[in-house]
Amino acid sequence: MERSLEVGNMTRVQEFVLLGLSTRADIKDVLFAVFLTLYVLTLLENTLIIYLVYSHSELRKPMYFFLGNLSCLEMCYVSVTVPSLLVGLRTGPCHVPFTACMTQLFFFIVLICTECTLLASMAYDRYVAICRPLHYPLLMRPRVCLGLALSSWLGGLLVSVAKTTCIASLSYCGPNVLNHFFCDVSPLLNLSCTHVALTELVDFISAIVIFCGTLLVALASYSAIRVAVLHMPSAAARRKAFSTCASHLVVVGIFYSAALFIYCRPSRIKSMDLNKVLSVVYTVLTPMCNPVIYCLRNREVHAALRKTLH
Repeated sequence: MERSLEVGNMTRVQEFVLLGLSTRADIKDVLFAVFLTLYVLTLLENTLIIYLVYSHSELRKPMYFFLGNLSCLEMCYVSVTVPSLLVGLRTGPCHVPFTACMTQLFFFIVLICTECTLLASMAYDRYVAICRPLHYPLLMRPRVCLGLALSSWLGGLLVSVAKTTCIASLSYCGPNVLNHFFCDVSPLLNLSCTHVALTELVDFISAIVIFCGTLLVALASYSAIRVAVLHMPSAAARRKAFSTCASHLVVVGIFYSAALFIYCRPSRIKSMDLNKVLSVVYTVLTPMCNPVIYCLRNREVHAALRKTLH
């Protein structure tokens, strides 16, 4: 009772201060140039892939449909987090209104949950293509692909509504300094002056369901692909399939390793510096590498690119 009255008498935080990725003046300019280059490169890569997928009829296949969705997601993803990272490196700690912070958190959760489901859908698509090729036109018909994509986006939206509502309903009485470059779950929970056990439980359970559930689907798909590839009579076919799957697994492994470490822990993370470093991996590096690994090494995409340039 006393705790509730004490919290009720405190002034609610109206804005947060983002410390940014680094406060070292000697490297901030270099980091700004690096991340600005990566941001622009990511936007250009994904814009190119979206254009190629939707302007060439030979790329209108389930695999490229999902790649188009992923590229659209990656452009939104980096545009939610990287601008605040760049502002922090350029101008120092930046003041973010409470509403703007929760809005950024909402879109970030939508996109990260959607990416998990899309990666699982893409793994399932490759499983059907390699392990059940005769059933591929039926199992991955346009209506099924559209349903998988829509369920990915809607699932991310529903999870984000629940998590953001829980976090926004907490009381923030001060301090208001976030040791991060964007509004993320763990830094916000660390600043709450109310009991956060229920919010942490909701966050932990939803993270386990989304991250671990989709990761299991992806791993099961790639495991089945590995077994099928080992039974292929042609050595060239085995090398091609293994090369493709290995590339996909690299992206899946990097993304899930960082995300699981941060979001699938049942308590608030105390080491925010480690949190920031790992966040860079899946908010900046993975979106930049995905187009290269998934598309730009693909012969059909190369052919479409050459046709466009000529």
